[in-house]
Amino acid sequence: MHGAGTLRLVRPSIHPSAIIDPGAELDPGVEVGPFCVIGPGVRIAAGTRIGPHALVRGPSDIGRDNRIFQFASVGEEPQDKKYRGEETRLEIGDRNVVRESATIHRGTVADAGVTRIGSDNLLMAYTHVAHDCVIGDHAILANAASLGGHVHVGDWAILGGFTLVHQFCHLGAHSFCAMGAVVAKDVPTYVTVGGHPAGPRGINSEGLKRRGFGDETITLIRRAYRLLYMSNLKLAEALDAVRELSATCPELVPLVEFVAGSTRSIVR
Repeated sequence: MHGAGTLRLVRPSIHPSAIIDPGAELDPGVEVGPFCVIGPGVRIAAGTRIGPHALVRGPSDIGRDNRIFQFASVGEEPQDKKYRGEETRLEIGDRNVVRESATIHRGTVADAGVTRIGSDNLLMAYTHVAHDCVIGDHAILANAASLGGHVHVGDWAILGGFTLVHQFCHLGAHSFCAMGAVVAKDVPTYVTVGGHPAGPRGINSEGLKRRGFGDETITLIRRAYRLLYMSNLKLAEALDAVRELSATCPELVPLVEFVAGSTRSIVR
């Protein structure tokens, strides 16, 4: 036992077969498995575990308590023919899970120069996050879901397995993409889409219930959906009606702001 006041030094746990560039910074408590490769410019915060055969390239900042599984490729160069080796970044928050063979690429100078992933996300096996994507918190990308470049994914969004999202699309908070959906336009907050090409399928009512939305609020969100998709109104007219409804339901404000700010137009 250690006596009172004795300090216990915690060092990164690195398997002898792992290759760690001298320019990488690993906080105490980081675990790196067999045959991993960690490149220069990579910073990994305490508690993060890197599985065997994973690759992490920089510049990349990876937060605390993440789990990166075997054969994942994190922070690789973007798949963009215009990329000429400029220094761009990847930023990952805390408590994310990146499963087997997932790929996450750094940004490009054509955008903000950084790919950003928030916290508490789950990226399942074979998922792909392309250059300049922005993912919020608590999102789930099921197996083989793929994001084209510059895609934005809101908090609590769920992408079913094999979902494909066209570059520059935005997926709103609490949205849901059914398995195999091919998304070429923006998916508004709360909305469920499915098909090829993806079309509206209602609201993500089950997800909203799980996250504590009350019955009355869900009823108003469903009413807003009907105004947007089932009223035969022009989009601008439907949006005005939803905006009026949002005066009595603050949860509708993000939906109004999303639709009003869409530059690709929404799935409709």
